[in-house]
Amino acid sequence: IIWFGIIGFDIVMYVLMDGFVLGIGILAPFSESKPQLDQMMNTAAPIWDGNETWLVLGGAGLLAAFPKAYSIMLSGLYLPVLLMLIALVLRGVSFEFRFKAHTSKRLWGICFGAGSICAAFAQGLMLGAIVEGMPLKGGKYLGGPFEWFSPFSMLTGVAVIFGYALLGSTWLIMKTSGELQDIAYALTRPLLAVTVAFMALVSTWLPFPSSQIMARWFESGNFIYLSPIPVFAIVNAVLLWQAVMRRAEYAPFILALTFFALGFVGLVIGMWPNIIPPNLSIWDAAAPPSSQGFVLVGTLIMLPAVLGYTWWSYTVFRGKVAVDSGYH
Repeated sequence: IIWFGIIGFDIVMYVLMDGFVLGIGILAPFSESKPQLDQMMNTAAPIWDGNETWLVLGGAGLLAAFPKAYSIMLSGLYLPVLLMLIALVLRGVSFEFRFKAHTSKRLWGICFGAGSICAAFAQGLMLGAIVEGMPLKGGKYLGGPFEWFSPFSMLTGVAVIFGYALLGSTWLIMKTSGELQDIAYALTRPLLAVTVAFMALVSTWLPFPSSQIMARWFESGNFIYLSPIPVFAIVNAVLLWQAVMRRAEYAPFILALTFFALGFVGLVIGMWPNIIPPNLSIWDAAAPPSSQGFVLVGTLIMLPAVLGYTWWSYTVFRGKVAVDSGYH
């Protein structure tokens, strides 16, 4: 149970921290000039690579604590995982090369946007495939290399793109001023509307691919004490819309983060105690207690260190990023 919580925490931290950087890349085509794109990228330049630490921690923790789940995910989702990794590499290379290039800035700007979009879409594909359920028998994966491909996973793939774009636009509201901030304000309202629509559509679709997730919400009167989660999500969305309308600068980003976090909590509640639907529980997928305990010692040392340097880096580079800021 402790390891399930740690991995869940790692995943949500990655989604929240790297999500807005991918969102910046998704919004790159909306920049009106090269200096504007420079400013957009400079808002995340000092911290973007550190955000990926959470992805590494989540993957390593899954391998150490739930090796059976790790092997099933890699077997069934090999192609989306490969697409995500290649896209993240392209995003990272483009991030570095664009600032050094002289004649190929536009090319690397396009690669930055393409890598961000593909990485977000791949993560949405994996989310949809896991929620929909993977063909398992006796803890073994029985599907083919394209088992993840379905209308539902395509839907979640596109939904994640728009969700990350929302995180990116609210981050730009907080970190920029002037024309670029005006563009971010203008983009946030439609992005919020589309993201809420996608969340409603995914929630409506859930009874068809995974009746177990919906059963978790409605069986034995669970919905009575779980109902605050969707209510909080709706209230959160309304507050986010109002914050944008009154041109608040910090509230939109904070509310966008909490909106994502509420969605993640609702999803985990629906899956519990399975780590891979429909029937691979955390108990079935777990490594021996001695292995989990051994790795947990190192994790309890490393996790505060990662949280510490994450807080420190965001504190050092807080505040607005000017148009003429340089990348170092």
